[in-house]
Amino acid sequence: MRIFFRRLAQWSAVVALTAAGTACAGHNGASMFPQGTSAQSAALSGPLSMSRSAQKIRGIVEHGGMHAASGSSNYPITADPPVSHPPEAPCVDKLFNPHTPPLSPSGSPVGTFADYGDHPFNYTPPASCPGPYAKIVMKIKFSVTAGIQYDRTGAVWIGGTNVFFGTTAEPGPGMSPGWTIERDVTEYAPAFANAAPAQASVYNIVNSQYTGIIYGTAELDFYPATKQYPAPSDVADAVYPMAATTTGGYVYLDSPTDQLTGTFSFPQNVQAAYLDVFLEPQNADEFWYSCFPNDLAGKLGNCGNTGFREGEVSVDGQPAGVAPIFPFIFTGGFDPNLWVPIPGVNTLNFKPYRVDLTPFAATLDDGNPHTVSVSVFNDDNYFATSGALLIYQDHGSSQVTGGLISNGTAVSPNQVVTEHVKSTPSGGAQGTIDVSATHPVSLSGYVITSKGRIQTQVTQGIAFDNHQAIVDTDSQYKQNIAQTMTLTSDVSTKSKGHTYKSHAQLKWPFNVGYNYTVGQSNATQVVSILQTRTGTGYDQQRKNAQTWLEQNTVNSTDTLTIVGQNATPSNGKSRQQYKSLNVDGSCYAKTITSVDYMLKNIIKGC
Repeated sequence: MRIFFRRLAQWSAVVALTAAGTACAGHNGASMFPQGTSAQSAALSGPLSMSRSAQKIRGIVEHGGMHAASGSSNYPITADPPVSHPPEAPCVDKLFNPHTPPLSPSGSPVGTFADYGDHPFNYTPPASCPGPYAKIVMKIKFSVTAGIQYDRTGAVWIGGTNVFFGTTAEPGPGMSPGWTIERDVTEYAPAFANAAPAQASVYNIVNSQYTGIIYGTAELDFYPATKQYPAPSDVADAVYPMAATTTGGYVYLDSPTDQLTGTFSFPQNVQAAYLDVFLEPQNADEFWYSCFPNDLAGKLGNCGNTGFREGEVSVDGQPAGVAPIFPFIFTGGFDPNLWVPIPGVNTLNFKPYRVDLTPFAATLDDGNPHTVSVSVFNDDNYFATSGALLIYQDHGSSQVTGGLISNGTAVSPNQVVTEHVKSTPSGGAQGTIDVSATHPVSLSGYVITSKGRIQTQVTQGIAFDNHQAIVDTDSQYKQNIAQTMTLTSDVSTKSKGHTYKSHAQLKWPFNVGYNYTVGQSNATQVVSILQTRTGTGYDQQRKNAQTWLEQNTVNSTDTLTIVGQNATPSNGKSRQQYKSLNVDGSCYAKTITSVDYMLKNIIKGC
């Protein structure tokens, strides 16, 4: 029997609307912004799905109807640790500030983001401060003027190498957020050795309607190596950027066939290689974890291609690894007040995922060009991406030989979708949708170096599960999501008769409770989010503590009452707990909580 859902007609109207562009990374230009037409208002009525509610709320923000969270100030606030560094004064290389003159006479100051374009600048290494370095830290201070504005995606590249990728905090008519991000970029030291073109990109629109201006001040802090604080052994010998141009820029992936690629000719003594990659969901993929199979998506007024996304990595067309995608939520996601004062996990400062390509090292040593590519399985428009290859060379030899012994990596994940959704007498729907996926990775390769044969075996198991329970009636749209991603990685390195092992397990549980109900004169949206990013493991080649742990959890809830083109928040609560052991220093722990949009408690200590 063919099932017809009443949402189909409403969704047909919605898909004709201009996309809202929260945290927009510049794709499709200014057309990404809502126009606030009467057609939109008519289409965005009744009980709304997550993606349609997002459009509704962005329209409310655009017209100044989002009431500020009562008592909110001094946000955003996180429990994230600062980057550790030696207790000495660094060589500070100032990159830009809000007054740095543009390279083009018609451009904007580099650190003043009030236009929809890239801001190029020239990078120069710090004077009289040669390497090696014990630590290199990228620092950026952001602020946004009070006013009407969306959250935006931001990034900085030096010579095409990404040194920051994240999003900005969303302001309000009486709310001006300010924050600082730090990123350890010590391993990228070769990228900072020479003068290079650079660019900062925070695509923003400022006019009579969108009034919030974003300001940024950036610097690189170089801590020279000393006997007490030597240069770390994991600094790359070379960094090969993967960006839109040699200066930088996002690479956009609109469909599963689009790729972030880099083709390079490498030195012929490569003995290890790693790929760092950023995959940021945008537009129709912003709420990818809430999406339905395509046969239900249109009927129920939701995004499609199921609730599963995954990065697929290849070398010269051969499967070479997997990059799991974290369910980032921007500060305008669901409800801007949900993230005041505590944002979601890594929202302001994304972490790249690292893929071990060492089994392909000998392949890269043959003197021919080689192509590394990344695509996104189930991509439904779109992902903003960037990446970098880190190469480690054998300094005792100019030519390394060897080969890829075996490659048992599956070309694509094994996805299983189960639907138990039935229509209701009123024309709505109720039921469950499950999508699970596995993707085995198995690679083995060897190199013959000046120190002998080194064989590396990489084995990974990736297990993903997304369970959704939905209720869609004339007065309610309810969607509960329970999602888990578990990645187990084992690397075995054999050299000179010894075998060294490293083990890591990543667990990313993610839960969403979403309930949008419609009354006679208003609508109420209640959202609860639980995000966790956990990693544990050990590495037998580490000199000191071999085991490590890192856990970052954010739990937020909020209620939004919507009357016409106005929305009022209430009952906001949030909590972040961050713990780490032997990650960047020996031990760090901090927990922060907020009630009614104000910080209430801070607990520190391991």
